[in-house]
Amino acid sequence: MAEDPANTVRSDPDGRADPDAHGQAALLLVESLIHGLIQKGTLSTEDALEIATGALEVKEAIMDDVTETRATAQRSLQMIARIIASLEFDRPAANGFRD
Repeated sequence: MAEDPANTVRSDPDGRADPDAHGQAALLLVESLIHGLIQKGTLSTEDALEIATGALEVKEAIMDDVTETRATAQRSLQMIARIIASLEFDRPAANGFRD
């Protein structure tokens, strides 16, 4: 199966990764949307954490069944974990406010 060039992570001569710009933009937009929904009271912090944790669990469950490399799967898990960590700051105990 040929690899899709749009999803290829390339490296520059210094070895720095060149991640997919579309994926980065989409991930940032979704994370911002989640935080915005929490701030507006449309989505509770606990519900957002449950959704993100569910995504992490699904990714862990399917990572051996998909065609990506283990390194790519691990980076995906790390990105989801970072979103979960950022959502933790929206918890009432973290900022002194009620959800």
